[in-house]
Amino acid sequence: MKGLLNSALMLLALLMVPSVSAQTPFTVTEVSQFDDPWSVAEMPDGRLLVTEAKGNLVIVDKEGGQSRPVSGVPDVAYGGQGGLGDVVLHPDFASNGMVYLSYAEAGVGDTRGAAVARGVLDASGRRPALKDVEVVWRQYPKLVGYGHYGHRMLFDDDGYLWITSGDRQKFTTAQDMQSNSGKVLRLNDDGSVPDDNPFVDYYSKNPRVDRRGVYPQIWSLGHRNVLGLAVGLDGRLWEIEMGPAGGDELNLIERGANYGYPEVSNGDHYDGREMPDHDTRPEFNAPALWWTPVISPGDMLIYRGDAFADWKGNAIIAGLSSRAIVRVELGDDGSARELERYDMGARIRSVQEASDGSILVLEDDYGDSKGRLLRLTPRS
Repeated sequence: MKGLLNSALMLLALLMVPSVSAQTPFTVTEVSQFDDPWSVAEMPDGRLLVTEAKGNLVIVDKEGGQSRPVSGVPDVAYGGQGGLGDVVLHPDFASNGMVYLSYAEAGVGDTRGAAVARGVLDASGRRPALKDVEVVWRQYPKLVGYGHYGHRMLFDDDGYLWITSGDRQKFTTAQDMQSNSGKVLRLNDDGSVPDDNPFVDYYSKNPRVDRRGVYPQIWSLGHRNVLGLAVGLDGRLWEIEMGPAGGDELNLIERGANYGYPEVSNGDHYDGREMPDHDTRPEFNAPALWWTPVISPGDMLIYRGDAFADWKGNAIIAGLSSRAIVRVELGDDGSARELERYDMGARIRSVQEASDGSILVLEDDYGDSKGRLLRLTPRS
């Protein structure tokens, strides 16, 4: 019965989706092209850092020229969805030169897990280098498989480091407080745990719990594979994650909240088994917006600039299977609604706002998508 209902909902969703713009409100300029790119970050001097999943970190100048790969990048476990992932700058990068990288890391036997390392970028020589590299976070435990690492990162306005940790396609890890998988995590910049995290005193309240757990890192739980993370103009945190067969989610993240996966989802298992919808379990936080058919989100920003004046405060979402950029209005009451889709003709892996208000877009390098770095500027 739920399968028939979902089919009807999918048809209704298709009819209700805002139509793709015949003419986008932006012009597209190709900056450069990469081999399996994943993330981009802008440095204060306007140069860009781009990660390639196979393990390369590259500096891109204003003309699109690429440096030799930065040395000192940690070894990555490349394969499936794994490899070198996100790149973000420390809030004090202008003075300390510190760069953070997320990546898939090999473990014992055939296991893998996400990790985050930081190092100081030295771009003064013939070959740029990352120095004094140290790992500040690891996914626990390492597991067999090649999917759902998550590992998007964000520094908020207070200097806290946020990390998304996918469920590694193991389902139950998202509800397991002995694991930091399937969670959104909040850390200090050195990887230590802030004293005011919601589960810092978990041990004292639950003295029989195994102390090998990693509860203090956790800010929220019950997530599948979070691939976008952004802070709104009001300081609230939003995330976007891939659902299973249907049910991609946009969530307003609240302290200590449980978002229900895999107990609930507005999608179903890939093998056809049904999952209870969110409205059957009100104790779990429900998404502000969900998609069936899916958009396959790859990244998200919340626009803060002035170049696209009508977009201020909107979520701008990278769509992989949807091959689009999706613009969403975020309500003060925690609601959300899709406003428009812009057909990009390629799988979109990453979106980042540049200092001048333009938007940096990375295409996926899969199928007919070419792995290009694009810059979107307002159409005159």
